[in-house]
Order: sequence, then structure tokens, then C-alpha cells
Amino acid sequence: MQIKQLDKKKHIRKSFFCGLPALDTYLQDRASQDLQRYIAVTYVLCDEESTVAGFYSLSSTSIDTGILPEEVVRKLPKYPRLPATLIGRLAVDQRYQGQGLGEYLLMDALYRSYQQSHRIAATAVIVDLQTEDARLFYGKYGFITLPDQPERMFITMSTVSKMFL
Repeated sequence: MQIKQLDKKKHIRKSFFCGLPALDTYLQDRASQDLQRYIAVTYVLCDEESTVAGFYSLSSTSIDTGILPEEVVRKLPKYPRLPATLIGRLAVDQRYQGQGLGEYLLMDALYRSYQQSHRIAATAVIVDLQTEDARLFYGKYGFITLPDQPERMFITMSTVSKMFL
């Protein structure tokens, strides 16, 4: 299986079911529209028949330095907002869950974010959480909950860079 940018004409999305209707609906109905509108880029992991087994979306965002933990802010410039990359959604179809594909998708998303940070700066990667299980999943990889936004977690790009150097 390979991860590629979503192609609405090639990739089969209608049968995707991860168990969270908001994520299923996003992939099936909105992901290609977000790409056309320059809002988010969706990457899909497909089986041999081009059926989507998992996906994630990336977009640009910014982070208010006032909500970051003091130990992180100490190492950053004194700007009110800093650039970041957002993993807005990440999901694996129920037929493929438990096979390590979530980690595979996350590592790909982090690698793309790291590579892109050399062209368009980003000081962190932020994730939007849909469930408590997601908090536990991202926490295993070093993501930290934003104190004033418990539905979001972040990891600094310097931490991400150590994963790939």
C-alpha cells in the first residue's frame, strides 16, 4: 500500500467507514472540495484496488504563543502567533484497524510536515482530536495537549525533526 494525494477520480472513498461519521463524511464528500479551494490536502492509503484504507489531511494554521506551555515558549521567539501545520483529520477504515496503519499514516504526515517546513516555515504540528482514544494515540508519539484547547495537541517541529534525522 502507498500513500498518495487524493484523486477523486481514482480513489474509491464511498465504502470508507472508520466508525466516526464526521471523518467518514469528510473523506467521502468534502476532501476533494477542500483541495480545490486550497483549504486542505488529503493523502490516502489505498489497497491494490484503489479503495481507501486510511487518510489524513494537512493544512496551514498558526498557534497563539500565549496558550503554549512555558517550557516550550521559552525556546521560541517572542511573536504573538507562530506558523504551524495542522493534521485536521486522520482515520483508518475499520477493516484495516489494528494493523499499524494509523502509525504509518501519522509518520507520513509528520515527515511531509517536516519536509514542507523547510519551504514554508512551521514551528509545530497540531492535531485536532475527535476522541479520547486519539489523545492516547498521539500522546505515544510525543504530542502534548494545549492547555487552553483540550481538543488539540501539538508537537514541536524540532521534536519531529529528531524522528527523521
